[in-house]
Amino acid sequence: MTHLWVRAEQRPNEERVGLTPEGAKALLAAGIKVTVEESSVRAIPLQGYIDAGCDIAPETSWPQAPADAIIFGLKELPEDGTPLPHRHIMFGHAFKGQHSGKALLERFKAGGGTLYDLEYLVDETGRRVAAFGYWAGYAGAAVTLKAWAAQQRGEICGPVGVYGGKDALLAELGGELDALNKGRPTAIVIGALGRVGTGAADLCEAMGVQVTKWDMAETADGGPFPQILDHDLFLNCIFARPGTPVFVSREALIAERKLTAIGDVACDPDSDYNPVPVYDRATTWNAPVLRVAETPVLDVMAIDNLPSMLPVESSEDYAAQLLPSLQALTDLESGVWGRAKATFLEHLPE
Repeated sequence: MTHLWVRAEQRPNEERVGLTPEGAKALLAAGIKVTVEESSVRAIPLQGYIDAGCDIAPETSWPQAPADAIIFGLKELPEDGTPLPHRHIMFGHAFKGQHSGKALLERFKAGGGTLYDLEYLVDETGRRVAAFGYWAGYAGAAVTLKAWAAQQRGEICGPVGVYGGKDALLAELGGELDALNKGRPTAIVIGALGRVGTGAADLCEAMGVQVTKWDMAETADGGPFPQILDHDLFLNCIFARPGTPVFVSREALIAERKLTAIGDVACDPDSDYNPVPVYDRATTWNAPVLRVAETPVLDVMAIDNLPSMLPVESSEDYAAQLLPSLQALTDLESGVWGRAKATFLEHLPE
């Protein structure tokens, strides 16, 4: 019997989950065994999984799960160097040359396990079957706007946290912008036709921010793109890959510009293909921006788990998208799972 083990997330500020109780009930009905770990932080209460009929395991007990269990989580595992013998479903961030990803692949190689990377679950056309992109863009634009508002007060953006829902986020952010008693900034979104860009643009428009929307057509000539510097905010919503042009180069730090805040929602600072090479590390909930220039200021927001700011909405959305693929877990050698395994095997020797 196929056995899916939903682990508790161990990363700080991570309350999301990729399977709802309703989804678990559907998997059980399809003959898939579902074990859900207890969690002190998960936004969706455990009782729903109990009522659905799932087995319950202690928090972070997944290393002792049966050898045939498929371990399902979202964010990174603890970086303790231990070999990984299980099959894992998660965002591994391991196939674009990331330094931390190389260490993760070494752990799979040592343990004989397999990584089914959620970013590489794709259909026959290469399109991802599920993504948190919309809520990443939505929350990323919100934090970038908070960074801009802090600049207007002569400050740097302070800590951010979890919201009970998007209405609470909009109310707080709108009040912060209104308190400035000045006009709204302008923003440019690159990747505006995708999930991430749509979320970013929707948040900006909800806040009365004028948005310039660019996608592949506007960036086809490979840059540079001085138009970006003519906006107050730049939201990068395109994931780095070979051939992605540089959108904001290091020369922009000393160039004449209106731009003072960048939201790198894609957040791939240690990738060789980073299109925003003005910063070198992700930012955090406690320190949401990195100030990379002073005259004028330029702050970069690069939080890599933005949808966690809205954990219930983002979990429910993502889980609904992913459920049809989870229902196909009984056949890991073909379809979406077979393609994901092939991608893992392609990168493992490296």
